[in-house]
Parts: sequence; structure tokens; C-alpha cells
Amino acid sequence: MKKKLVLLLTAVLTIGMLAGCGDKKNEVESSEDVAQSNEEKVDISSVPAIKDMDVDKYVTVGNYKEIKVDYEAVNVTDADVDVLVSNYYTTYATQEDGVTDRAVEVGDTVIIDYVGKKDGVAFDGGTANGASLGIGSGQFIAGFEEGLVGVMPGETVDLELTFPTPYHSPELEGADVVFTVTVHYILPEKMPDTVVVKMGIEGVTNETELRTYLKDMLNDYAASMNESNKQAAVLDAFLCECEYQEFTPEMIAKYEAMAEKMIQALAANYGMTPEDYVTNYYGMELTAFIDEYAVEALKQHLAMQAVANRENLNITDDELEEMLQEYATAAGVSVEKYLGQNTREEFRESFMFDKVFKYLVGNVVDAQ
Repeated sequence: MKKKLVLLLTAVLTIGMLAGCGDKKNEVESSEDVAQSNEEKVDISSVPAIKDMDVDKYVTVGNYKEIKVDYEAVNVTDADVDVLVSNYYTTYATQEDGVTDRAVEVGDTVIIDYVGKKDGVAFDGGTANGASLGIGSGQFIAGFEEGLVGVMPGETVDLELTFPTPYHSPELEGADVVFTVTVHYILPEKMPDTVVVKMGIEGVTNETELRTYLKDMLNDYAASMNESNKQAAVLDAFLCECEYQEFTPEMIAKYEAMAEKMIQALAANYGMTPEDYVTNYYGMELTAFIDEYAVEALKQHLAMQAVANRENLNITDDELEEMLQEYATAAGVSVEKYLGQNTREEFRESFMFDKVFKYLVGNVVDAQ
């Protein structure tokens, strides 16, 4: 399944699927109730498409024309740029770019290999190759950085050190250890242009240009994150104003089936089993995830359909076919091939959700 298709069918998931309001008025069915309905394997063939449902029977929407949201904006600082520039520098620099004709001094950044041993046995997290370390940064335990001052590149030293008390790892707290460290080279304070050129970034040939490029990249990322945060806040604010009546087992079962199909597609995209995908990305068991997703997705789509009905935002048959043809053409396949195991009504519902969501975002009056 194409990634675009997966994104369309999982809009509700990627915009904050399980973001609850902490409000009892939205708790229409417990997980135990959902699980029981699933065990009964109820017949979902009689459940109409959401566009044909009397959604007002199940949901009462609140104010959605003047949604006020507040969210934490992501701002790029010079320190952020410094970190990224440093990461690029240490990633692309090699020994031929480094300083090797003098001993290590405080303030240097060195490239090292190290192995830490306790009672002669290497401990977890104590080994690295090609690591960069600022001497005097306090990044490592006391004595490590100081022990490298005066060491020549190419030399290997044993540092007999003691972990502090307290320490986040109980196994190492207060332990006597030996770090065997090899210093490969010292990074020049000013990044050589030869290192920048090796990065292969079009139009970037020196550190000044690299800094500008990376700052622009971070700003683009921050803008994307801020838009995502705004969208999540809008959806949450809208849904928290909605009140729901009890759903039928058939309605929930329909969305459970959709959830199962969605997870199978997403997991396949990543070469994972549905169980592993849900565990890795959401920290839940598959059955529990599907149970919770079904209720939340149903609530969201009912609320969106209610707005679509009020604001004439439904997807007509002609619009549906036009949009399907557009996406199928972009994917280089026929519409039927593009549909795959999904129905036209599932796509219609997804397109409706997206259309209403854009309408809601456009009505925000107090976003940052």
C-alpha cells in the first residue's frame, strides 16, 4: 500500500488519535464492553456509511467556528544550530582533516575510542568507537576528560576512575573502573572547507554557508512541528466540546475491523507484524489498541460528519471519483488497484475528515 494511501486512511491516528479530554462526558463505552462486543463477532453489514447515519443521534458538537487553542511553539536558537553544525562536523571529518602533531588541551574536541571495564569485564554503555568529546565539557565522569589532557593523538591510555554516588546506574554507582582510551585526532577549532565539501550539499562550501543551510533546515522543521502542534490542539479542543450517546456494538465492531486493516497495512509498510508495530509505536497490546482506537475513531468521525452536514462539507460522488482518480494517477495505477482492500466509502470518509479538519483549522482565532 502506498504511503499516501496509508496517511489518508489514518488521519485520525496521526493527528492525535488517543488524546483524551479527561472528561467523563466522552466515555460512552468501556474497553471491556468493546472487547465483549468483539468476541460476539457482531454483524457489521447492516451499519450504514457514516454519511448516511443520523449522526446527531450519537453526538452533539460544541462550538467549532471559533476554536481557541494554545500550544507550545518550537523555536530555533543559536544553540540548536551550534549542536547540529557540530554533529555534521564530527560525522564528516576524518583523520586527514584532524590535528595530530600536538597534545590534547582543555577546550579541544577529540575523536576517541574507549572501553570501560569493571573488574576486568566491559560494562554496558562503556564502549564507543569514533566518539567526539569536548575536553572540559563535563560530559564524562570526573577524571576522564582531565586524563586525556597531554595525550598525543595515536596514543592509548588507561584511566583509573571511580563512578560518582549517586549515579543513575546502580551497578556502576561508586564503582572503580578502568577506561582504555585511544585518541585518534583533534578537530581543528575552525571547520576546514574540505570537510564541508565532503557533505555534498549543493551550494554549501564553507562553515558559514553550512550554518545558514542548517538554520534554514531547522526553521522549516520548527514550522512543520508548530503546524502539527496547532492541528493537534485544534482537534483536541474541538473533540472536548463534543458530547456522545451510547454506541451500538455493530458501530464499534465496524471501526474495529477498520482498525485491524489499518494496522496490518502500516505494519507491512515497516516489515513488522501488527503486534510488534503497535507495541513499538504505542506501547500497547494489539487487542487493547484496537479496542481503544475503534471507540476514539468512531467518536471523531461522527463529530466530523456532524460538522460536514452543517457546513455542506460532504464529499459528493463526483468529488470522490475525481480525488480517487487524482491519487491513482499520481501513484501510476488504476483506481481499482489504488483502492486495494479499501472501499470507496472508507475513502469518502477519510476525504471528508480531511476536508472538515481543514475547515476547523481555518476557524482558529487564538492560535500562536
